[in-house]
Amino acid sequence: MEQNSKDMKNQTLLYASALLAAFLWASAFPATRYALDYYSPVSLMVMRFGAASITLGIVGIIRKISLPKVGDIPLFIASGLSGVFLYSYLFNTGSVTVPAGVSSFIIASAPVFTLILTWIFLKETAKPLCLIGIAVSVCGLAAVTLTQITEFSFDFGLFLVILAAVSSGIYSTVMRVLTKKYTALEATTYTILTGTLGTLIFLPNAISEMPASNLTVNLLVVFMGVFPAALAYLAWSFALAKAQKTVHVTVFSYLIPFISAFIAFIWLHETMSLLTLAGGIVIIAGMIMTNYFGRE
Repeated sequence: MEQNSKDMKNQTLLYASALLAAFLWASAFPATRYALDYYSPVSLMVMRFGAASITLGIVGIIRKISLPKVGDIPLFIASGLSGVFLYSYLFNTGSVTVPAGVSSFIIASAPVFTLILTWIFLKETAKPLCLIGIAVSVCGLAAVTLTQITEFSFDFGLFLVILAAVSSGIYSTVMRVLTKKYTALEATTYTILTGTLGTLIFLPNAISEMPASNLTVNLLVVFMGVFPAALAYLAWSFALAKAQKTVHVTVFSYLIPFISAFIAFIWLHETMSLLTLAGGIVIIAGMIMTNYFGRE
């Protein structure tokens, strides 16, 4: 009886941690749209990941994480470049014109690019059904893209967000290699620290734009660095460590676009067409098919 009570408590904590991570990640999409009214895309990325680096650096010192090996530094540069510098630059710049709900569905397609890259470079295999899941997600991505074409004019920002999803796929592929050698906390900390160093070239921009902002938006930027970029990952790692099966946790990631769209509707008064929503649902359906039924 006592063991069952303990198991139930652990399971509740696991789900609460995964849901917290999903909610925090979802909040980053509308928060980015809001902050871009005060900061340029490059200034926002250096401030956000500066806060994330400080947070993870403190956690890393407290946890006494190991230093990376010299031979693995190129991998950390690759993960930092793709997962922090390029991703945030492309996503922030694209988000200037792309609604938060739409961008969240596009970024949800990132696992498609991860799967393709791991097949090519890591020689990972998957069941034929995995290919069907990828095809379904690509169809959903195409539908979402088409809904953003108005009067035969293509929003270039949408193209940048799609490239951000590709960059996220590259990052995840590199991280698969790194997490075989390092703990999740170590791999993430050094990736974010490395990527943040690259963003410092835009630090003068951020400093020059601060006087035109206000305390509220500056606190929001710090929130984006501390919570969606740092705390969310720690909560997600905790959930993965406690789960008997990975899919028990990853199912919560499918909630992110819907939570993001809801927050954007309440906070930013953004609306979404039924076709865009349908395309987003198709993207998620394809990813569920891939992760649940298409893996070896």
